[in-house]
Amino acid sequence: MKDPVTFYPGAEADQGEAGGGDLAILKSRASRRAFIRGVIASGAVAGSSTFLFGSLGGCSPDRPAAGAVERLLSLNINGKVRRVDVLPNETLAMTLRYKLGLTGTKLSCDRGECGACTVVIDGVSTYSCSTLTHMVGDRQVRTIEGLEGPNGELHPIQQAMIDELGPQCGFCTPGQIMSTVALLEANPNPTRDEARHALSGNLCRCGAYDHYLNSVMRAAQEA
Repeated sequence: MKDPVTFYPGAEADQGEAGGGDLAILKSRASRRAFIRGVIASGAVAGSSTFLFGSLGGCSPDRPAAGAVERLLSLNINGKVRRVDVLPNETLAMTLRYKLGLTGTKLSCDRGECGACTVVIDGVSTYSCSTLTHMVGDRQVRTIEGLEGPNGELHPIQQAMIDELGPQCGFCTPGQIMSTVALLEANPNPTRDEARHALSGNLCRCGAYDHYLNSVMRAAQEA
């Protein structure tokens, strides 16, 4: 196989004695490798310039970068407004646990299946691991920490969980409690089937479902 011939600008001067046909053949046999190198180099220059000047688009307060989101948010958590720096793709569970120190909200499956991360947003039980913090806005978020009484006393639902031996390992218990809070605030006197349906999104790996249902019914009776 013949070696490819690379064409360099100015080769015409060196090939002055060669005929026009030879020069055309020399150009047509220019190395594909040299051509690809040129394409890659030009693309790298264009990409770096876009990165350099595009990344500076948000530096001016008068001209925010296209698609940019405000990172410093005001969140209403347990009745208090908290200011927190939030990444665009950050979930509420991550914000609560690692930015605000509210570790009662548990992370388990982290894909909206087990309910350990359940919080109450505007009265609705919600998986915080599947909710972007930027979607919360000014809505009211309640976590397990927000159930504590003014003197540190337990919430009636928490006390009912203890009395009925609801928790075993206890990891899913905060989510079970928050789902119960949302249920009893919307329906203070649920049937056992209604309670079972309300807690159906909360997985208990210990299998203590009957204990949790007993706790819900006890809390409803004592409310």
